[in-house]
Amino acid sequence: MIDLDAASVLLQWATGGLFFLWITTRRREVSLGYGWTMRGTYILMAAGAAYVGIFVLDPQPVRDAASVLVVITSGVALAQSIVRRKAGVRGQVALAEARTARVAAMTGIEREAAEKDLDAKEFNPWLDLVPAVIGLVGVIAAGVAAGGPTWLAVSRFVVGAAFMGVITDAMLLGHWYLVQPGLARGALLELVDWTMWLWFPQVALLLVPTGMISALDGTIDDGYDGLLSWFWVACAVTTIGLLVTTRLALKERAYSAVMAATGLLYLAIITAFGTDLVARALLS
Repeated sequence: MIDLDAASVLLQWATGGLFFLWITTRRREVSLGYGWTMRGTYILMAAGAAYVGIFVLDPQPVRDAASVLVVITSGVALAQSIVRRKAGVRGQVALAEARTARVAAMTGIEREAAEKDLDAKEFNPWLDLVPAVIGLVGVIAAGVAAGGPTWLAVSRFVVGAAFMGVITDAMLLGHWYLVQPGLARGALLELVDWTMWLWFPQVALLLVPTGMISALDGTIDDGYDGLLSWFWVACAVTTIGLLVTTRLALKERAYSAVMAATGLLYLAIITAFGTDLVARALLS
């Protein structure tokens, strides 16, 4: 059996989310506000992980130190992004200028280009990867300390971090299309694809003994005559079904397809967290 605690879960969530934030920011397409929102969110999660780990639970030095460092390094990335905001985002600026030029060519209507500082340095997206790497060290340490077969605990913690992080980022990025409606779908498609691929090791690792098979066959009592175990099955199956449907929705050309996909991701994040946390609660 592998222990489950709030500090480790919060650090996993923040670590996975920050890694996939880097996956998105490295494309240089999404506006700066998305990064500000995501970094602020994950800073709060990492701070919560540090507080719970140090002051509420029995401290784990490596995990808790990693949580503190994630807060600091994410804060540095956020600060640099704000300081260098006048440089904008290369891909977003290029797209806006190309569309402005196309409209001018078709209609003869000239629009003044958005003000930008050509001498300012652009935000370095690699800064989003630093806290993710530090968080990964803490997640691995938490897995080692969680008991059970070490390889299984660490694998579940690492894959679970990625799975929770990517589904969260995908859902929030879908909402960002309301703020930046001209954004190409490549960034969102990439996150949805990552989520679909991560679903397979996520579910497989939760089935490895001692795993959910033991709960389904009654070896482990879930306390609800097996109902909670089958609820986990429903969450897992529904999650992949919603992800496939989201992927198909994004093939449609209409802008409303992105909003439909975002709504599906809303549901998928609920079932995805059920897939991860229900199983880990039963197996702890």
